[in-house]
Amino acid sequence: MSETAASPAIPAIPGSQANHSRSVLWLISLVAIALSLFQLYSAGIEPLGLFYQRSIHLSLIMMLAFLMFPVFGAEHKRGLFGGAIDLAFFAGAVITGGYLILNLDAIFQRAGFWSQTDIVIGCIATLTVLEASRRAVGLSMMVIGIIAILYALAGPRGELPWLGQFLPGVLEHRGYNIDRLASQLYLGQEGIFSLPMGVAATYIFIFVLFGAFLEITGAGKFFIDLAYAATGGQRGGPAKAAVIASAGMGSISGSAIANVVTTGAFTIPLMKRLGYKPKQAGGIEAAASTGGQIMPPLMGAGAFLIAEYTRMPYLDIVKVSIFPAIMYFATVYLFVHIIALKQGMQGMTKDELPKVRDVMSAGWHFLLPLAVLVWLLVMNLSPMRVGYYAIITMLAVAVLRFAVSFLFVAPKRGEPVTSTRLWEAIKAGVIKLLQGLELGARNAVSVSMACAVAGIIVGVVGLTGLGLKFSSMMLAFSGGNLLLALVLVLMASLVLGMGLPVTASYIVLIVLVGPALSNEFGVPLLVAHLVVFWYSQDSNVTPPIALAGFAGAAIAGAKPMPTSFQAWKFAKGLYLIPLFMVYNPEIIIGGPLPLLIWTGLSGLLALGAFAAALEGYLFARLSVVSRIVLLPAIVGVFYPSLAAEAAGVVVMLAIITGNWLASRRELPAGA
Repeated sequence: MSETAASPAIPAIPGSQANHSRSVLWLISLVAIALSLFQLYSAGIEPLGLFYQRSIHLSLIMMLAFLMFPVFGAEHKRGLFGGAIDLAFFAGAVITGGYLILNLDAIFQRAGFWSQTDIVIGCIATLTVLEASRRAVGLSMMVIGIIAILYALAGPRGELPWLGQFLPGVLEHRGYNIDRLASQLYLGQEGIFSLPMGVAATYIFIFVLFGAFLEITGAGKFFIDLAYAATGGQRGGPAKAAVIASAGMGSISGSAIANVVTTGAFTIPLMKRLGYKPKQAGGIEAAASTGGQIMPPLMGAGAFLIAEYTRMPYLDIVKVSIFPAIMYFATVYLFVHIIALKQGMQGMTKDELPKVRDVMSAGWHFLLPLAVLVWLLVMNLSPMRVGYYAIITMLAVAVLRFAVSFLFVAPKRGEPVTSTRLWEAIKAGVIKLLQGLELGARNAVSVSMACAVAGIIVGVVGLTGLGLKFSSMMLAFSGGNLLLALVLVLMASLVLGMGLPVTASYIVLIVLVGPALSNEFGVPLLVAHLVVFWYSQDSNVTPPIALAGFAGAAIAGAKPMPTSFQAWKFAKGLYLIPLFMVYNPEIIIGGPLPLLIWTGLSGLLALGAFAAALEGYLFARLSVVSRIVLLPAIVGVFYPSLAAEAAGVVVMLAIITGNWLASRRELPAGA
């Protein structure tokens, strides 16, 4: 989510640039509001067929992208030439959706015997999607889409046979012509309109819209204040509040960077004031915000995608993801606590902290939509319908709260009910509603375009059999060793994440390496998806391109690279917990209760010991020998052997107990 200067009507929303003319700003608002209303209609009133839903959604999203992001960038005025290019692509967006909607029955009837018009429109749609992704997501996404298309056209029977000679033997294939590729990408369910676009056009959008209404009504401040009230008085309180607030807001916002710039605006200055170094403050916020993407119930867009790919109920994905997310945030929380102890920090004073009673009285109504959301998910309603009812509940609660305040509370303060004041209040409420609808649509542009290009990659993988070839390559490079295969997946996710958003990175990786992990290495299907999804988050905090770390550095006034290294250190759970899931799959797929308790406690202990070994401190300073001995004990807990786990737990408990006794001896008399 980009933070840019906004039009007067809609403050701080993505894609609002001062270089837009007033007419373009009005058109952006009109298309965005129309898109949100269409999504609400299809989510709660009249569900549409697969192609109707996805094609209309993509068409409106691309229209919005070409309006929001001029061809030559936000810093340049459109001008006559730029305006003509934007208009041409805008027409391409209209054609992409309009052609399918008007000719869907005829297209189905001639399935496999496409007309020349079908192929031409398919080519236009593909080019339009690539350009829209360049503007909304970045050049890397477009380049990867182009590489996938060129790969499909290479080969002896392809449109570009000469390109096939540059492919390694394992990647060779027969090659396809433009007609076959265009039909695969545009006229079927395995290309642009495949599962990623289906999830973006249904579940993801409705929850992005829900998050927008939370944001526009002030829910973010409520959750941050609540976190401060709960933890602000402890050592390193603001940093702990950042961890808790980011866990709550990150799952809803769907973007680690958006989470950093919203919660970080409050938490980072307070962390610095308390004594955290600027690079530490920015790194803590980046690590915590990245964790929001793995935190149920929403997990950004991940839970919906995993549910669709694995054909498992959404609620089951949420339930098994709770404990790993707790492990991650517990690790970040412990890092924060250890740093506070090492540097002798204290908490904030009571006068500086909000009171829980005041925070709850001002924002308790924000909890009702979340409660309705969770309750309806437990009732096994469709996530799309759940999001719709959560939005309706939020609006109803907001209206009811205003009515009570306006009719009963305000008169007691000497503000009588008058028709003029009522009209002004209604007008302000309608404006706020329209702002929420627009913000939700704008926030969804990047993820929907990422899913559209991911659909191109999915289509090419299905057409060329690239997934099976990738499985063979993984087996060859890893020699059948699971740990080495996981390291290869981690490296691939890091490289992909440098140019792709988390959602797109996950889709591409799971299509390529998912079959190998499940079929060749025996990793349970759900565990394989969770591992790939977790590893897809690492580019947010891993140098040299750590976007969440860079955002944290900008707010903290620190250098980007040192801040990113701090974020990388605090987010080590992203690397260790997936390994723990692979070698202890019972925490995901279930098992006997005693085994689950043992596995969970030993895992938490290992992560705590890892944080202590890395920082060299727990209750007191750890000796070099203790830190070295802790490392094989931690590995023992991850090793799939009960004896190794037990030995590791005993060693860790012995060192931690000794460290606690040493801290007691260091206390001054009477303390």
